[in-house]
Amino acid sequence: MRVARFSHGDRIGFGVVDADALVVLVGDPIITGFDTTGERIPLGEARLLAPVIPRSKVVAVGRNYAKHAAEMGNDVPTEPLVFLKPNTSVIGPGDAIVLPPESSDVHFEGEIAIVIGRVARRLTKANALHAVFGVTVANDVTARDLQQREPQWARAKGFDTFCPLGPAIETEPDWSDLRLITRVDGEVRQDGVSSDWIFDAPTVLEWITASMTLLPGDVVLMGTPEGVGPLAAGQTVEVEVPGVGTLRNPVVAQATAV
Repeated sequence: MRVARFSHGDRIGFGVVDADALVVLVGDPIITGFDTTGERIPLGEARLLAPVIPRSKVVAVGRNYAKHAAEMGNDVPTEPLVFLKPNTSVIGPGDAIVLPPESSDVHFEGEIAIVIGRVARRLTKANALHAVFGVTVANDVTARDLQQREPQWARAKGFDTFCPLGPAIETEPDWSDLRLITRVDGEVRQDGVSSDWIFDAPTVLEWITASMTLLPGDVVLMGTPEGVGPLAAGQTVEVEVPGVGTLRNPVVAQATAV
């Protein structure tokens, strides 16, 4: 089942994607489940939003594909390498990635994202997936020059607009066969599969929740495959996970006055 968050007229709601329409849900399905109102809205009449706004945080896993670690000149980690992105960095499909003046080297990093469905503390590998609501598509946008010169990645990863999410959440993913494709202006730049993760989802969730509680709606980014590269104003970046959807965002320069 694919679930989307949308705006239609003057309201914001949630719906199940059914062919070319949204079957409107009573409320946020993470909280209220999948009861429907019976209303159907044509997809063409709705604007899809970020499918979730993390209640507290986005937790990301670095260097979770061996070839990406190698392209960045890093060793493969022996345990999950995690960092945080603020929830204020989240934007949705069609929203612009804004290039900040503080960086001259902003990169795309297409990723598979896990959406948490319940309070999760000290999960084990055996029960970790029970805390998952589903998966969506993400772009871990990174100011690479800041990341390389600052020992903490909070600024490099945390600018407003640096975490596009969407367009929908797949609630029953095939964990062994999730493919991720990133395109810039239609050209394929990344193509990876979840079977190449160094640390799989249960391992990552066990590791994270040993030190911090994950809340419903929190998001975990599972790392990026090789092929990352710079973005320029005027380009469009697309991250696709077949069966989940394509996340498409234009890239713009930040205006001098905000």
